[in-house]
Amino acid sequence: MAKTPAPARKGRGRPQNGAPDLSKAQIVATALRLIDEKGLEAFSIRSVARALGCYPTAIYWYTPSRHVLIAEIITVVLRDVLPDAGLDWQDWLRALFTRYRAAIARHPNAAPLIGVTLVSNASVDVDLVEAVLAKLHDAGFRGASLINAYNAVIGAMVGFTTQEFAMLPPDAESLREDLAGFPDRIDANRHPLLAQLSGQMIGAAFILRWQNGATQPMTGAFAMYVEAFVTGLDRLPREGGAASS
Repeated sequence: MAKTPAPARKGRGRPQNGAPDLSKAQIVATALRLIDEKGLEAFSIRSVARALGCYPTAIYWYTPSRHVLIAEIITVVLRDVLPDAGLDWQDWLRALFTRYRAAIARHPNAAPLIGVTLVSNASVDVDLVEAVLAKLHDAGFRGASLINAYNAVIGAMVGFTTQEFAMLPPDAESLREDLAGFPDRIDANRHPLLAQLSGQMIGAAFILRWQNGATQPMTGAFAMYVEAFVTGLDRLPREGGAASS
């Protein structure tokens, strides 16, 4: 998918004689592999350079900053996220959300990084922006309502999946043990539904889990979420209003 053109920038120095042959693709692949294998905490320009057997300055020649490298990683992870353009707008949105979730599921450790960066960094992918706008335009949204609908789609696409694949706590086992005894501590008079359902919710519901979607996917909740969003969007006014500022 296409990215917005970036202004020309010089690296911090050419690779030194005797340094290993590098390419941007190799650097991005190595960075993503480190994130997959060791988590976001292990990702840095220095760790990528160490894995490639070169100095950090060699990395900067191909990717001028950590920010640029993150954008390249996101492009690789999300390269197949756009659905078939021939789908109607409702099915296209359903497919977009599903394909985004599948892309994150292949690289769950990158979920927090991608969620935050995709929302805040418009330089990542203009094909995605245009495709979402086009489908919402097909749905009849215009003007400020089109912009608001676009923001709602991106927020919805990223939000559930980022939460589902949130970073694991460092003390996950301790949290699991604590949650195992949680049902016994519930006051059934104050929280009757929670007392009734806690046995089913522990480990499988937001707030009450110690693992993420990589090992405990929330497929049923995701399907309900997508359907609720698409159905709700279809019922909203297509024109008028003011864009969020």
